[in-house]
Amino acid sequence: MRPYVVLNPGAGSADPDAVAAALSRLPAAVVGACEAPGDAPRLAVEAARAGFDPVVAAGGDGTVSAVAHGLSSLTSPPRLAILPLGTGNDLARTLAIPLAIDEAVDALLAEIVRSIDLIDVESDDKTRTTAINVSAGGFSGEVDEAMTSERKRRWGPLAYVWTALQVLPDIESYRTRLWLDGGPLLEIDALNVIVANGRTVGGGRAVAPLANPEDGLLDVVLVHRGSAVDLARIAARLLAGDYLNDDLVTLHRAAAVRVESDPPMPWNADGELVTRAGVTFTVRPRALRLLVGPGYSPDPPRAA
Repeated sequence: MRPYVVLNPGAGSADPDAVAAALSRLPAAVVGACEAPGDAPRLAVEAARAGFDPVVAAGGDGTVSAVAHGLSSLTSPPRLAILPLGTGNDLARTLAIPLAIDEAVDALLAEIVRSIDLIDVESDDKTRTTAINVSAGGFSGEVDEAMTSERKRRWGPLAYVWTALQVLPDIESYRTRLWLDGGPLLEIDALNVIVANGRTVGGGRAVAPLANPEDGLLDVVLVHRGSAVDLARIAARLLAGDYLNDDLVTLHRAAAVRVESDPPMPWNADGELVTRAGVTFTVRPRALRLLVGPGYSPDPPRAA
């Protein structure tokens, strides 16, 4: 093991002393701190080319996504490891990586390796990126547009709930057109569209509870238009973990998904707003090797 740590010093739950103590347990670790946008993928690529393995993303889901994006551009990338220091840490939750930093280091040192799918994201405005956890459009995108870094630092996972409550009075539906694996057109009035590789967003909200990050398929969850009462019911079932059983929520699986809407819906990739244009998602099966937690299973727990 020759680790290189891509550290986001501004991550939501990062305590400098605890982080320093944790990193001291990694054998001969070299640390590169992110100071500007674009540093994380650049540092990851430079570390890989210098022979470091694993490359450790020490930060939140945005840092993990950026490091994964950088590594995914290489022909033979090193392993990716995660030290969850962010607000939501949602990919870590799917991969059973402990959220306590000392326990996360223990999991990293155990070197349990799995090959995980990635999501290639390409929009009509020429935006191209890679997601590793979840891309969401519609209401979720509106929440990300309204989210601020200060709110995330101050409120942690509750920042997502607070921002959602602010956005909710102005929520609108989107006349949405989808093509799954190039099949026939599917048209719905949607409030939210989830394209998932991992299972949770927003600090543990199970938006795709049956997703398997190794099956070569995307879980596409559609939340249809409904009344205020319907939305309250769906929100309650989301918190309870069984919203896939609601009549206004449908689940599809596909290796490629094309989505267009009127009006254009905002889309995020791993929590970062990326586009309002039509967008195509394509799975890249088992494209990246990750160090996972000891309790990880690609097979999801059964939905309630």
